Amino acid sequence: MNASRLIRHRFPMPKQILTLVLCCIASVGLAQQSQQEKLEARKAQIQREILENRKLLESVKNKEKTATSQLILQQQKIGLKQKLIATTEKQTKLLNNDMYVNQVEINRLKKDLARLREDYAALILKSYKARSEQSRAMFLLSSENFLQAYKRAQYMKQYASYRRAQGEEIRQKSIELDVYNQKINVQKAAKEKLLVENQKEKQALEMEKQEQEKIVQEIKKDKKQITADIKKKQQETKAIDRQIDKLIREAIAAANKKTAVAAAKKNPGSAAPKATSDTKIVLTPESKIIADNFRANKGKLPWPVEKGAVTLGYGTQSHPVYKTLEVHNSGVEITTEASTNARAVFGGEVSRVIVISPLNKAVMIQHGDYFTIYQNLSSVSVSKGDKVQMKQSIGKIRTSGETGKTVLKFLILQNTVYNNPQDWIYNM
Repeated sequence: MNASRLIRHRFPMPKQILTLVLCCIASVGLAQQSQQEKLEARKAQIQREILENRKLLESVKNKEKTATSQLILQQQKIGLKQKLIATTEKQTKLLNNDMYVNQVEINRLKKDLARLREDYAALILKSYKARSEQSRAMFLLSSENFLQAYKRAQYMKQYASYRRAQGEEIRQKSIELDVYNQKINVQKAAKEKLLVENQKEKQALEMEKQEQEKIVQEIKKDKKQITADIKKKQQETKAIDRQIDKLIREAIAAANKKTAVAAAKKNPGSAAPKATSDTKIVLTPESKIIADNFRANKGKLPWPVEKGAVTLGYGTQSHPVYKTLEVHNSGVEITTEASTNARAVFGGEVSRVIVISPLNKAVMIQHGDYFTIYQNLSSVSVSKGDKVQMKQSIGKIRTSGETGKTVLKFLILQNTVYNNPQDWIYNM
């Protein structure tokens, strides 16, 4: 095999291949960095939620007569801590995978460098033995004809180029190896930091669980009072739900009557509008677009408060301590800070402003055949018929004089069918 074939066979375009390899490494590195950045952002969000939860918990501890709300918030805090630990563990696992890939690459580069240096040393030795100008001249002059002399001259030229290419490849691979060594050292330091951080969070989690157990024991001392409070609250809730059901049906009937009258005016020769349904809205083309847009945003709607924590979920559920005690909730209850405003989760029209009691008001907003209801407001800043935008403030949430808590009750219905708001609100 002559020198040109040898060069092409063993070292096919080293610079081009090196560039391609480095591009692949860079693209993989960017993808892995993107995953780490997403996990870091998620971790920062969880930490913010933990901080907000801690503030709410301290507020409830200072004002709440019973420990039930404390327990619910404490359980949420534990859940957030567990999410934080899981996220950190995902980061550590991703780092371990990256480090493994990088170590494999380092091992490969070391082998390549060892082979290249061995070959290069052999070339240097061969060159040393035939180093004199006389030897080169004799090699050319001993040619049998001009064509052979030309081929020998080309061989010597390619041989020199081959040596330079080997030297350049050794230099490039040495740089590449140094880059990988630096990268893996940074990753080792990051991994150590994550492990320390995770250990601290696990210790904090154990303390939170001990705090939870204390609250549970406190609640168990007051079962009779808790049972009475739950029954009283459930009676009040059912009465309000009945009132809202009635108003929803009235709103549906009124909307359908308005649609029927408009249709009759548009077609004067048609029969008079018949009795309208009070359970299902007849959608106009315009209201259908609104309903479709609302439905398309399921799972992506903003919270009805800027900051808060769900302290009572949707549906029938057991008491956090006394499992035989059941409570039913037609929406979700969100505990927030005092003087907080409720805000619309989607654009729509104010269908009703409901006065449940002199201290408790609610706003009902229509979105096609969907309704969102914001209950337990001390004051309202919108009126029936107003058009509202997403995140627009609609009223101030009431702070209870008895408990000192600021709680918004939030409901979503399609016609008269209650939906779980936690399926609709982003990350609730």
